[in-house]
Amino acid sequence: MKMTIPMVDLTKQYQALQKEINRTIGRVLQSTQFIMGSEVEAFEKEMAEYCQTRFAVSCNSGTDALQICLMAIDIQPGDEVITTPFTFVATAEVIRLLKARPVYVDIDPDTYLLDISRIERKITKRTRAILPVHLFGQCADMDPINELADRHGLVVIEDACQAVGATYRGRKACSLGSMGCLSFFPSKNLGAYGDGGMVLTSDEQLAEKIRMIRNHGSSRRYYHEVIGVNSRLDTLQAAVLRVKLKHLDMWNEARKDRAALYTELLSRGNVVTPVILEDRSHVFHQYSIRVKDRDGLRKALDEHGITTAVYYPVPLHCQPAFADGRQKEGLFPMTEKTAQNILSLPMYPELKEKDVQAIACQVLSFTG
Repeated sequence: MKMTIPMVDLTKQYQALQKEINRTIGRVLQSTQFIMGSEVEAFEKEMAEYCQTRFAVSCNSGTDALQICLMAIDIQPGDEVITTPFTFVATAEVIRLLKARPVYVDIDPDTYLLDISRIERKITKRTRAILPVHLFGQCADMDPINELADRHGLVVIEDACQAVGATYRGRKACSLGSMGCLSFFPSKNLGAYGDGGMVLTSDEQLAEKIRMIRNHGSSRRYYHEVIGVNSRLDTLQAAVLRVKLKHLDMWNEARKDRAALYTELLSRGNVVTPVILEDRSHVFHQYSIRVKDRDGLRKALDEHGITTAVYYPVPLHCQPAFADGRQKEGLFPMTEKTAQNILSLPMYPELKEKDVQAIACQVLSFTG
């Protein structure tokens, strides 16, 4: 019988927590408090404590979290925000939605994170912020980024949507810049049963402004102090996430164990496995390898019932939506090369060791 291994298996996670999840949902339904309220407040407090920040403000999605951060620092048309072209579209999309300009910096070929050595040359008088992405679950090199930002009077916003629980020199993702953003998309390490997001900060003034922006620019009903958006986390999602948060560290450790096994097995073949830097803990939202014939390997694995994904096949500067005549194909060679040969293998806490072994066996069989 042909095996079937998905990229993510949310059914197994739900089955393990089914009784507690169902009780929690039932409690919210009985309360009829579906927007904001005590569950949301409790979740925000727990997340701030978990991420080592003073404040946490929930919102409707990770994308909204990023946009709200930019709105909180009053990004204006024509302003520039430095970020990576190798990320999910939301990172740069929110910059363009506010009519600012994403300015890309190529990635480090080993970690796929922002190449620190290339950032300063991109800073201009219009630069307002640096937006590093903690891609796949590993933090960018935040100390030099913060030092650079301090010298030039810039704000640092962490896109930690794939890195909840990751650490950098002993500090948690989202505590490393002025603000940090999380996504609770269902497939994330901490996933809701729908969309959800959060901004974390230790700056009280920023936290207050973020709270207003996510609620139509209002801190008091029908009184609007700034232009805002409607981006509140549903009470049901907050309640579910509170249940899941208690298991997050255990799940992240399981991901690390599966990743270590993948790396041990795949080191025997012509495969580039993830690089984990010594001063960081990687929480492996994705386990991504590089191979010469990525598409051929993907087809071969699919024929054996193994699901894979490509994050990301087209860098942002090559996307039609971001065409501006200034950032064309060929400008970011490390990003473009990586996009051509990267492949993400199944990764979730419930993934069995025997399945990791079977996947690695098929990868090695194809790559030699």
